[in-house]
Amino acid sequence: MQEPACKEQYPIVTVIVSNLVSLLIYGIGASIFFRFGIVWVVAYIMYILLLEFRLISGHCRDCYYYGKTCAFGKGRLSSLFFRKGDPEKFSALKLTWRDIVPDFLAFIIPVLAGILLLVQDFSLAILLLVIALLLLGFSGNALVREHLACRYCRQREKGCPARQLFNQSKKP
Repeated sequence: MQEPACKEQYPIVTVIVSNLVSLLIYGIGASIFFRFGIVWVVAYIMYILLLEFRLISGHCRDCYYYGKTCAFGKGRLSSLFFRKGDPEKFSALKLTWRDIVPDFLAFIIPVLAGILLLVQDFSLAILLLVIALLLLGFSGNALVREHLACRYCRQREKGCPARQLFNQSKKP
């Protein structure tokens, strides 16, 4: 089956929807941490900001979409703060599961915190937030990447380390 045509610039609605999933995850995570105190919320937000900084200062600088509107708008954002990197470096990068653990922790840690709250004192609201985090973290992210982002990505043609990592896991 032929892959769909790549986009040079993604439409703004794609950027909004793609980022909405992340923002919902972060907001739900922050609201769970709020039950433990504002210090935990600040620590969580700092962690998220560190992840985003790592992305736009590193990977986005070397991506095909540097200075362009990618599915998440971060290519354009990266170009506002950082010099263009080396696109060959992006294509040659080898990701491992260990490299993406910090990104998964952005929703797994709040899930674990929510489970701790549920064990201490059951709350339907916390249960629903934990379920929402799991759905958004796994299914929401997968749907965004599969149907909005990666399917139309020009970097995919040039070499994408994430695609290589996820396709390895599908091999028999």
